[in-house]
Amino acid sequence: MSDVYDLHIDTDVTVQLSDCCREDAQAVFDVLEGVYQLEDVEAPGPRTAEGPAPTVWVATFDTAGGRREDVGPTHLSALVGATLTGGYHAVDEVQRVLATGFDVRSQQSVSGDQETEARLLLASR
Repeated sequence: MSDVYDLHIDTDVTVQLSDCCREDAQAVFDVLEGVYQLEDVEAPGPRTAEGPAPTVWVATFDTAGGRREDVGPTHLSALVGATLTGGYHAVDEVQRVLATGFDVRSQQSVSGDQETEARLLLASR
């Protein structure tokens, strides 16, 4: 039982992106969706909506499934704050994938009993 998935450890990671435009959020989510199965996404409002724009974009990815595409450098128009929440192994895996597509400029983590939260600052490579 050395495989983490045989131990039934949670493989879902919730990704929250903040202080970024729709296009940058979509670029980050596209990278992750190429590797993992998208479980849930909080749909943004229409592109032409009036009033304040959303400041947080949220999606959940299953690290046990997906296409496992190779990740290359991805362009962002500005820095993107990312918060990853989930099981230790799953969050570490998502961090490694993000580090192949983006420059990770800041990293903090808060550990709990069975899950962890990682705070990243992503930039274009």
